[in-house]
Amino acid sequence: MAGAESSAGRQSELEPVVSLVDVLEEDEELENEACAVLGGSDSEKCSYSQGSVKRQALYACSTCTPEGEEPAGICLACSYECHGSHKLFELYTKRNFRCDCGNSKFKNLECKLFPDKAKVNSGNKYNDNFFGLYCICKRPYPDPEDEVPDEMIQCVVCEDWFHGRHLGATPPESGDFQEMVCQACMKHCSFLWAYAAHLAVTKIPAEDDGLVLNVDGKGDQEVIKTENGDHQESVLKEDLTGSGRDAVTDVKAEPTSEPCTSSSSEAGLQTAFKNQNLNAESQLRCRLQQLKAKQLIKKDGATYWPLNWRSKLCTCKDCMKMYGDLDVLFLADEYDTVLAYENKGKTEQATDRRDPLMDTLNSMNRVQQVELICEYNDLKTELKDYLRRFADEGTVVKREDIQQFFEEFQSKKRRRVDGMQYYCS
Repeated sequence: MAGAESSAGRQSELEPVVSLVDVLEEDEELENEACAVLGGSDSEKCSYSQGSVKRQALYACSTCTPEGEEPAGICLACSYECHGSHKLFELYTKRNFRCDCGNSKFKNLECKLFPDKAKVNSGNKYNDNFFGLYCICKRPYPDPEDEVPDEMIQCVVCEDWFHGRHLGATPPESGDFQEMVCQACMKHCSFLWAYAAHLAVTKIPAEDDGLVLNVDGKGDQEVIKTENGDHQESVLKEDLTGSGRDAVTDVKAEPTSEPCTSSSSEAGLQTAFKNQNLNAESQLRCRLQQLKAKQLIKKDGATYWPLNWRSKLCTCKDCMKMYGDLDVLFLADEYDTVLAYENKGKTEQATDRRDPLMDTLNSMNRVQQVELICEYNDLKTELKDYLRRFADEGTVVKREDIQQFFEEFQSKKRRRVDGMQYYCS
């Protein structure tokens, strides 16, 4: 008996001790994460009436729109009400999206919450995520065939998700970055390389030999170091035509020795110099123009950005036009970020009242606390097992399912209590 007790004692020493407070704090953290993703979205009303929502939680229904059909996305409320028993892909959040539920892409389903929808939402953007495929490898997540542990990171521009090993640039080991721009989007938004040299978490060298990026989109230039160490830029042959030639003609002309013979010529010269000065002033005001004056190495990979990096982007008239042409105006919107959306969700879900369970726990003696811990562990174990069935089947848990669980749990509890025998000493 003594040996058994000693063995039990050693076993208890090996097992981690977790208090009820620790459990509650862990559950609170998970609840906060859920609130961050879902809290900014309405769980009862279809978001269609709001138009293209700046950012919301989205789902794709594999049951209604399987691979091979047109992609479609549904809002949080419709995922509960209209697709509760269907197989869904969780898309996390997407920007500027209008709920598709029940439109022409759903051949045999009418939206229960907002049936009067247009046939299509032309402003929506879709990718392979809507069929449960991610990254350049076009694989599902989690991937049962992928044995390599790897973190998935969402690109802030295209909003696709990527394996860290498929980004062309290793994510910072510290994980200390707020947003990522993938390899393809850095090619599309080449102006970002000018900022990456100064703002990215993994700094891009500002000067070096080799190929230099012309961040205004007019082609690449080769940097040549002369013997005295100065840089000379030679425009590539293809740049001598089109926009490259225009860039050459913009060079300030040297004054000639021929006198002006007319007042109109003099006025024209004055106007030219005035416009030149205005252009110079404009360039001084533009952050991007100032950065473009520096030498930048052209890279080929993703970039990782710190908190509030978007606030450093230039918002002058020319840059805003460029963002519009590239369809990335959202980069200049501080409220477009996932972090801003998550903070909004947390704020809306926050309450001033204290946690009633914590208040109850503090008012109990030790015996009552132990009994509560046992009841809590039973509830947690059974609820986990119950919810695992829904996860395995890929179905949404509805309110009726939770009600049924607690009714069955209370019934089991009553049977246990009724079957107990009490003895008086």
